[in-house]
Amino acid sequence: MSHPFTNFYQGKRVLVTGHTGFAGGWAAAWLKLLGAQVYGYGLPPATRPNFFDATLLDRGMTSIFADVRDRNSLANAFAEFQPEIVIHCASRSNPQLAQQEPVETFSTNVMGTVFILEEARLTQSVRAVVNVSGSWCGESDDRSQRGEQIDIHQASMKSSELATSAFSNSFLRETKTAAATARSADAIGGGDWRAGRVVPNLVRSLISGEPVEVGDSAKFRVWHVLDEVHAYLLLAQRLFECGAEYSGAWDFGSEEEPEVPASEFAQNFMRAWDSTDLLLRATSDLARSQSLKPSHDPSKRSLGSPNLLKSEEAIAWTVEWYRAFYGDASAGWRVTDEQIDRHMRMYGAGAYA
Repeated sequence: MSHPFTNFYQGKRVLVTGHTGFAGGWAAAWLKLLGAQVYGYGLPPATRPNFFDATLLDRGMTSIFADVRDRNSLANAFAEFQPEIVIHCASRSNPQLAQQEPVETFSTNVMGTVFILEEARLTQSVRAVVNVSGSWCGESDDRSQRGEQIDIHQASMKSSELATSAFSNSFLRETKTAAATARSADAIGGGDWRAGRVVPNLVRSLISGEPVEVGDSAKFRVWHVLDEVHAYLLLAQRLFECGAEYSGAWDFGSEEEPEVPASEFAQNFMRAWDSTDLLLRATSDLARSQSLKPSHDPSKRSLGSPNLLKSEEAIAWTVEWYRAFYGDASAGWRVTDEQIDRHMRMYGAGAYA
């Protein structure tokens, strides 16, 4: 059994915003392997090192460094590329940074999404738009009704989701373009050097030999970025093929995996790295929870997109990526392609059954 993406994405024109980031980078890498024509639109990489440079991602695709809030640049990108599918990953996803820079956060997460939706509405070639959101946004309505507070990041992502729904209802209902929001818990995987995440902190400490702080109360449901991106690509395919039937908000995550404390996750990660020397230092709040609420509509929950990698495998694949990169910095693109290919072969072999 071959992977269903193989034939569908061959030759498709796919615009990925935020391709210089973590999930957007993995999405662009996968699409390139599938033979899609990929156009990446995003800010320059925010860290050194980063997935974009480590994998030589701009090879075999069009890559432009620009802000989703730059309407002229965005309009030119849509006009030039005429995308059929848009996967919008360009958001500000760090809750701590959101508290420090609320205006920038709302501007990027809300108006950036609105500009993407407007250009998709005005570009006749576009058939599917996936707005990648955060796991928090699905909780904000319930919290507000209970009188609980939500933070800047949660509010901005919920606003982004509402904008997507409003455009779908107001402008796209009678057109060939369909849009949906993909709510997703944070995933782990190679090439993540973002601030405030457990895995990048562990990797930096393992490489430097310095102690690492691990939240003493944070808990995680562990899943891998390839399962995350697989869900996005499958949702985009369903939107393209079936239209508005697949619009709305979708929840993705690894609910079948139990939550584990951050300290236990760190110890499992160290064992997979074959290291027992790293000193773990408890702190009150290093990382936010990665738990994900169930979908409001269980019939839509999985899209037939199984999570192939269990917690232990997700950790093992993540460690494999980093060890390959730090053993040979030129190995980043190779181990990325190998893991994508392995994931597709697992799917084709029915490993999800």
